[in-house]
Amino acid sequence: MSRLGFLVLLLIIYLGFDIYTFYGLSSLTTAQSFFCSFYWMISAIVLAGFYKVSQDLQRFKGGVRPLSTNLLLGFGFAVFIGKILFSGLLLTQDLGRLVLGVVNIFSTTTAELTGTNGIPSRQKIITLISAILVAIPFFSMLYGMTVGKYRYTVDNLKLSFQDLPQSFNGFKIIQISDIHSGTFDSIEQVRKGVDLIMEQKPDMILFTGDLVNSNKNEIDPYINTFASLSAPYGMYSVMGNHDYYGMYKIPKGDYASKSAYLADFNNKHKRMGFEIMNNSSKTITKGNDTIRLVGVENWGAGPFPKKGNLSIALEGVLDYEFSILMSHDPTHWDHHVLKHPKKIHLTLAGHTHGMQFGIDFLGIKWSPVKYRYRRWMGIYKELDQYLYVNRGFGFLAWPGRVGMRPEITLIELEKEKQAN
Repeated sequence: MSRLGFLVLLLIIYLGFDIYTFYGLSSLTTAQSFFCSFYWMISAIVLAGFYKVSQDLQRFKGGVRPLSTNLLLGFGFAVFIGKILFSGLLLTQDLGRLVLGVVNIFSTTTAELTGTNGIPSRQKIITLISAILVAIPFFSMLYGMTVGKYRYTVDNLKLSFQDLPQSFNGFKIIQISDIHSGTFDSIEQVRKGVDLIMEQKPDMILFTGDLVNSNKNEIDPYINTFASLSAPYGMYSVMGNHDYYGMYKIPKGDYASKSAYLADFNNKHKRMGFEIMNNSSKTITKGNDTIRLVGVENWGAGPFPKKGNLSIALEGVLDYEFSILMSHDPTHWDHHVLKHPKKIHLTLAGHTHGMQFGIDFLGIKWSPVKYRYRRWMGIYKELDQYLYVNRGFGFLAWPGRVGMRPEITLIELEKEKQAN
């Protein structure tokens, strides 16, 4: 299907939800003329907004994304999702009416038939409740695209290990992931997150991939901001799936251009103060003890780049050494890390974003992304090995966050006390 054909199909689908929603909501008001004008004006604004966003993104060649682009995109998406949800609730009521209508048609008491052909009329109270229920996620999305996307939070985690070297007891690691700089619309707001990282006084800072959306130059406006980060035991990073997409636009066989692209991208990491680790390891020394930091390029199940090579990264790492792995995609843990003969004590990943939508409150953790990823947020433990999945520093596609605040993870390593 061509791009034009795909857009036409989306427009038809949108108009279908639009018309169905209109007739559902119109039953709740007596001011039909005003409602009709207001409703279709909002629909026109949404469609015009989507068109403008598509044009803006095509022209966008770098720099800070305009706030207006994100607001139009976020508002249009919230309206579209709201209409889908309302249509679903309305359809549920209509299917129930249809079933009752069939029952009535075959009823011997035809006097009890109501509505055309025995199909009961819509219940206004049910339609009103449906509208109220849809209003909750709709206004949550408006909040998420204006405030929630930059409400950085620090998640504190203490992990105990029996074989952690004594010198690293109390060692503090900051993990951030999925910056997606091409979607940011404010250097000042990003600075708040960077300042919050430094307030934690980390010993080491680790970034687990997806610095950009689709082009290495998207990070340029924010290099100086992230360059203000520092940690006494270094800052290290790995590649995420989105970090490769810019190279895919280079013609096949043009290896010189691909190599130059990657070299420049690596240099951007360096300018921010990060040492990028592509299928390699590094010894971290503290006092008289050492641990191993390991980094792999992206490896993801499904249609994602599979460039990570854990065996190469672990070359030279001894079986008894305490090791921490940076691997962008959490599916790598099940497919390779747990199956590898060498033990990886702690793996840090990202990628899922917590879908930027869900619940993380009072111990309740839920997001639609859990139906796609087995390991999608937080801490997991198997075979005496840990995986932590960070829900991301930035945002992608929909420019907002609802219930899944942008995360800065503070991990404190502890030496497990021996039982007497």
